[in-house]
Amino acid sequence: MLMRTDPFRDLDRLAQQVFGSANTPAGRPSAMPMDAYRSGDEFLVHFDLPGIDPETIELDVERNVLNVRAERRGPAPEGAEMIVAERPTGTFTRQLFLGETLDTERIDASYESGVLTLRIPVAEQAKPRRIRISGGDSGRKQITG
Repeated sequence: MLMRTDPFRDLDRLAQQVFGSANTPAGRPSAMPMDAYRSGDEFLVHFDLPGIDPETIELDVERNVLNVRAERRGPAPEGAEMIVAERPTGTFTRQLFLGETLDTERIDASYESGVLTLRIPVAEQAKPRRIRISGGDSGRKQITG
């Protein structure tokens, strides 16, 4: 299960949208929108990263914390005069806190059409399993209190 423990991340993202500070100010990383859900025995996480060169995407996991980092460079060549610059550029980061029930050793990542998709399997020990009940001659357990 994914855990969300950084309430200020959403506040920072909202402030960036309201105050128009989408471009990375003073080297401060920008946020990236995501969706996350469970489907069967895996969690899927989708990050919107349009216009990102896949070579700039970095993923690492340390103690069940997944870090995602990507960079979008400006489209204009050096020395060009920008007339309008509304698309965010710079470094984008996101941190996810992964529960103990996920298998962080087998994360699969793919990038297609501007969306980074992570598939994180549920750990074997966390999957539901049937427990066999043994009993006496009648096959029923007697509970006494």
